[in-house]
Amino acid sequence: MRRFITIAAAILLSATASRAETIGVTIAKFDTFQTLLRDGIANYAATVPGLTVDIQDAEGSYDKQVASIRSFIDAKVSAIIVGPVDGDRGTEITRMAVEAGIPLVYLNNEPINIDELPPSQTLVASDEKDAGLLQGREVCRLLGGKGRAVILVGEYFHSAARARTYWAKQALAEDDCKGIQVVEQQSANWQRDLAQKQMKEWLDHGVRFDAVLANNDDMALGAIRAIKDFGRPVDNVVVAGVDATQDALAAMVAGDLDTTVLQSAVGQGEGSVKAALRLIKGETLDKRIYVPFELVTKNNLSQYLPKSQ
Repeated sequence: MRRFITIAAAILLSATASRAETIGVTIAKFDTFQTLLRDGIANYAATVPGLTVDIQDAEGSYDKQVASIRSFIDAKVSAIIVGPVDGDRGTEITRMAVEAGIPLVYLNNEPINIDELPPSQTLVASDEKDAGLLQGREVCRLLGGKGRAVILVGEYFHSAARARTYWAKQALAEDDCKGIQVVEQQSANWQRDLAQKQMKEWLDHGVRFDAVLANNDDMALGAIRAIKDFGRPVDNVVVAGVDATQDALAAMVAGDLDTTVLQSAVGQGEGSVKAALRLIKGETLDKRIYVPFELVTKNNLSQYLPKSQ
């Protein structure tokens, strides 16, 4: 009887061990949005029995990110999730994972080699074209199709920054919006303080504008701060962001921010773990797995606010 129990326990232990998986995660930089990505990954992983995630901050350094990937490979993790510091280096990251025989999920930032990804790799993100179009068209509507606009761009080597900027400008070029002129465009690297500095420079140099289109909410909030410090009323400027962070939603409640576009960090984080687990099982996925963007306006703001508000 004891021998039977021992064998049964061994079988159970073996079955449990076979279900245990470890996923190595490297995030480009724990800024406002990517911290939410990290939390989305960790919170979902905690609901999966036997799953361990090792989440590391690349701190904006490609070399540091590569070092993390190498450490995951050495540890023989079951899969790797990468929020690329530089999407243009995707070919190198893909090669490392392929040579190690480890499934790879790109997260949030589309790699340059997206169309050549092997069956063991995929991207979980949101379609940045939609973010740009939603933002641009809403700004156009709020301006009545006429005015002058400035654009605050994220990091130029980030695919989201390039796509959001391009498609926002395409929206402003549509027939109903051709009366809007983009008079300035500069990068503020996704950062609130840099956006504030850039906006102050524009204001000090007498740049006239009626709207600010920022590639993310932090830059939109930095612009608002600079406009207020300059003594210009914010309510006569249309300011738009992307991400629908809690700070941005609070700014909409206060009447400072006019619109944002929800990018679901929770959905992307959770989706990246689900994709990794499917790749571990040997499933073949689409090269792109998109989590939809959602336009947030003053009319639908209440449904995006925390329950306590």
